[in-house]
Amino acid sequence: MQKDSFPKFRALLKKSENIVIVTHYNPDGDAMGSSLALYNYLIKTGKNVTVITPNEYPEFLHWLPGHKKVMAFSKNQKKAAILISKSDLIFTLDFNNYSRLEGLGELLANSDAKKILIDHHQQPDNYAALMFHDVKACSTCELVHEFIVGLGGKKLIDKDIAACLYTGIMTDTGSFRYDSVTPNTHLILSDLLATGLKPSDIHSAVYDTYNESRMKLLGYCLSEKMVVLHDIHTAYISLSEKELQKFSHQKGDSEGIVNYPFAIKGIRFCAFFAESEGKIKISFRSKGSFDVNQFARKYFNGGGHINAAGGRGNVNDLQKTVDEFLSLLPLYKKEILKK
Repeated sequence: MQKDSFPKFRALLKKSENIVIVTHYNPDGDAMGSSLALYNYLIKTGKNVTVITPNEYPEFLHWLPGHKKVMAFSKNQKKAAILISKSDLIFTLDFNNYSRLEGLGELLANSDAKKILIDHHQQPDNYAALMFHDVKACSTCELVHEFIVGLGGKKLIDKDIAACLYTGIMTDTGSFRYDSVTPNTHLILSDLLATGLKPSDIHSAVYDTYNESRMKLLGYCLSEKMVVLHDIHTAYISLSEKELQKFSHQKGDSEGIVNYPFAIKGIRFCAFFAESEGKIKISFRSKGSFDVNQFARKYFNGGGHINAAGGRGNVNDLQKTVDEFLSLLPLYKKEILKK
């Protein structure tokens, strides 16, 4: 983490009036929590700020303070392009290469605006003028909190900013159960709760808003689609586009399903495959030292963290992608079992 760069951060912010915040395609809780926390902070300092997402994000995050000001590039391409062209400074949050932005990536690559990267994923690309990067951080929201505090803005962290930060930390740590949670994480949570924030309210807003079809999709995944390979301590679930449509799938409905097989004793590696718009999206999760970031990068055009990563199928065929995955498992049996 580049804490000694704060004088540079302050100098760059001081001369920047029009700021754009961008996060990755299919934004999750950490992506939106960090983006809107930073947005609300910068607004309070008098800056002109816009959050631009590559596409829309799940409805269960629409309650976040500042949601109504977010612009989805997929629906506002011309306006987003103008804002980016006029920006002095662009923050890129919760990703570290332009490939995570789909069509929005080209606009950023061609922009002359200075970029500040705030992220906790491994192996960042070298596109930013300044970085606030730490792979040991549990979430980008944890880093945004430290970024704001480092700028001298701790007193500006109100209940709205705290709600955004708490959401990202909670969702990216599996409700604080992953190994990425540290004593520092809990110190940050203590600061956030001191604003009057109620954890039960945040949890309910994120996790207690399922519609009936989403619950039935989860039940179908667990009862009909989950495959458990006890000898390799692995479980996976695959869903075709037709199956998703059967349950009126909305953005975010399948988020978190990849983690459910961990409740089975002995399971140490989980995968979730979903066919959507002719592409195969994959989520990987692991326990222990098995590095799914390297696994995803090597075989499935992806990456992320040691215990949580994503990728895409090499061919737009669900069964062939699953078969490729299964063919690799025997090669990694010993690594999967390592503590």
